[in-house]
Amino acid sequence: MSERWTPDSWRAKKVLQVPDYPDAKALADVEAQLATFPPLVFAGEARNLKKALARVSAGEAFLLQGGDCAESFAEHGANNIRDFFRVLLQMAVVLTYAGALPVVKVGRIAGQFAKPRSSPTEKQNGVELPSYRGDIVNDIAFTPEARIPDPQRQLMAYRQSAATLNLLRAFATGGFANLGSVHQWMLGFLKDSPQSRRYKELADRISDALNFMRACGLDLESHPELRATDFYTSHEALLLGYEQAMTRVDSTTGDWYATSGHMIWIGDRTRQLDHGHVEYFRGIKNPIGLKCGPSLKPDELLKLIDILNPDNEPGRLTLINRFGADKVGDHLPGLIRAVQREGRVVVWSCDPMHGNTITSTSGYKTRPFDRVLSEVKSFFAIHAAEGTHAGGVHLEMTGQDVTECIGGARAITDEDLNDRYHTACDPRLNAEQSIDMAFLIAELLKQERAGKAKPMPAAAGL
Repeated sequence: MSERWTPDSWRAKKVLQVPDYPDAKALADVEAQLATFPPLVFAGEARNLKKALARVSAGEAFLLQGGDCAESFAEHGANNIRDFFRVLLQMAVVLTYAGALPVVKVGRIAGQFAKPRSSPTEKQNGVELPSYRGDIVNDIAFTPEARIPDPQRQLMAYRQSAATLNLLRAFATGGFANLGSVHQWMLGFLKDSPQSRRYKELADRISDALNFMRACGLDLESHPELRATDFYTSHEALLLGYEQAMTRVDSTTGDWYATSGHMIWIGDRTRQLDHGHVEYFRGIKNPIGLKCGPSLKPDELLKLIDILNPDNEPGRLTLINRFGADKVGDHLPGLIRAVQREGRVVVWSCDPMHGNTITSTSGYKTRPFDRVLSEVKSFFAIHAAEGTHAGGVHLEMTGQDVTECIGGARAITDEDLNDRYHTACDPRLNAEQSIDMAFLIAELLKQERAGKAKPMPAAAGL
């Protein structure tokens, strides 16, 4: 690592997963234009998230991070944003009630446009074209013209992110997130869901508690935490030119912040110690994430932590584990022990999606719900065995009634995938499966809380 960091020092390093833009000047012009645009998020908001994540690292809160695999220009609409926000609120209230812990809500939204790919090209019917890398880079249509990386798409991504953030802020603070509306968060197509009864019972208990407090003379309107919520955005910061353009100095501290999102993360394919992504991330003050896959060794992880969080600052670094249900037991314990041995403070989060992707017999990329849940259960069990805190989950999910992951309470089958398979990239949990997952994680949080409860000492003389 070079001693001196600047927002563009990453350019002297090797960078993977970079689109091959045919017009370098056009790209530079777009980046220069982006650098003049207002920030999407503010340094103070990022610091608030870091404080909240510090509580997660101490076992005093739980991180719920979720959203689209890759946001789409075509599906950008108020209803989609509202339905996603509504499902995340439902999941959070289920987890809060069960775990008796505050839930830190972070969306994969308002910036999650770029996708790393395992291959630079893809083939269809004998035709080979550049891979689709997300709407911020090129188009999903399988034509030579659509797959040419277009820098103008970065401007479209910025504008969509700004519009999305505007609506999310309104939902979070304008009354939609009022805990008194907990019954109204249930989506219409979930009314006959196997989970709707459980959610209604929970909502009834919350309403009863609020009514009790009112009867005791408490003015609930004077408590903003009941009427609004903190909601943060995140994405994988793959396009470093875009991120550099959105990197600004905070006027109150003089520190550099990525203003494209409150939290950004490094993917499992771009976490090389001496490459551009790690170089960029080490200089910004946002809370950041690091995806940890099966190839990551404990010694390498410790070196990455030294670079990315040299001051061992609580809430700065979230380790997002993505191993697969069949591999998590082989890899996670060693990483936990190394981090604990060195006294590093991190948030441990489970991404049970990426390691459990299969191709169905019908040819669709899918994720079996049972395997997703199995990895989450193993994550909690391993942390309980190691005496550490299972800090959060990181889910690819949507508020829509899609059929992309098989299984769940309604038992979506391979034959059902064709019904509503809408994802632009990877399969997502639908709204019903997401709430199903929240109730199952809630049970794990209850168990974790019970395991930490100390037994009462025996009375003297008994």
